[in-house]
Amino acid sequence: MAPGRSRAPNAGLQVAAGPGIFRGMNLREMKIAVVGSGAVGCYYGGMLAHAGCDVRFLMRADLAAVRERGLTIHTQGRTVAVPRVTAYGTPAEIGPVDLVIIALKATANAALEELLPPLLGANTALLTLQNGLGNEEFLAARWGAERVMGALCFVCLNRTAPGVIEHFDAGSISIGEFRRPASARARAVAEAFAGAGVESRAVENLVTERWRKLLWNIPFNGLSIAAGATVDVVLADDGLRKLARDLIAESLDAARRLGHEIPDEFADWQIERSYSMGAYQPSSMLDWQAGRPVEIEAIFGEPWRQGAGAGAVLPRVEMLYQLLKKITA
Repeated sequence: MAPGRSRAPNAGLQVAAGPGIFRGMNLREMKIAVVGSGAVGCYYGGMLAHAGCDVRFLMRADLAAVRERGLTIHTQGRTVAVPRVTAYGTPAEIGPVDLVIIALKATANAALEELLPPLLGANTALLTLQNGLGNEEFLAARWGAERVMGALCFVCLNRTAPGVIEHFDAGSISIGEFRRPASARARAVAEAFAGAGVESRAVENLVTERWRKLLWNIPFNGLSIAAGATVDVVLADDGLRKLARDLIAESLDAARRLGHEIPDEFADWQIERSYSMGAYQPSSMLDWQAGRPVEIEAIFGEPWRQGAGAGAVLPRVEMLYQLLKKITA
């Protein structure tokens, strides 16, 4: 477990504040929509549904299977079954909700311009679970900064069949407001996840947390494609392991130059925690192998641009970014 992580106490918080959204509402009374019902969306939405929250999933390919058989989550030695799942094929069928959890890939952000409006009421909040930088800005520019929260998912997940999720290792989620300190609503959502059995916390600086996750995503997602290497292969190979550490060091320097204080031991922890993942295939590797778009700009391009703009020297990050653009084109 990373330093400073702790479980929130329960899911019954009465929300008293949070930019006018959720005021006075019990989390168990909220309507929640999940947009992007792949491994991440089904895991986090499924855990909330299993805990009794009102979760509506927007699905396409898996819709019939999930309506028939529900969701099955294999998580760390146990099985969480959600036999009755509320799933829909269009946002209009779901209608306005209190909270939208966005778990689409960042490469699909343009689709949100059609997917989100039917789900929005006057006080609907948006929580993006997407990787990388720039996603909160995309949402804020279109639907208002006061709606937007973001979350960092430190978790190893794969979708192995329609409605079936394998949860391999870790599972914490860090939730924060867009360009604001943690509010009552961010704490309330964190407590809802904690009540569903997911280690969670509210954070004061969401962008700092994004950089903390990039310290893992840049080396391991990047090398999974550039070297065709699962996590265990990167760690077992002296050259790849050194390259991963060098990529982390460059990214850490960029984060610090941008004002995000992350201790050296956190970078070490990103390597050490990865040994327990085994032959894990990062999401970028799975997307590339399946012929889907890879989140090159959000995970590699934007961090490189921001870091370089702040004076960081990032030759390995730049080389990896340029190489991945060519490989995945």
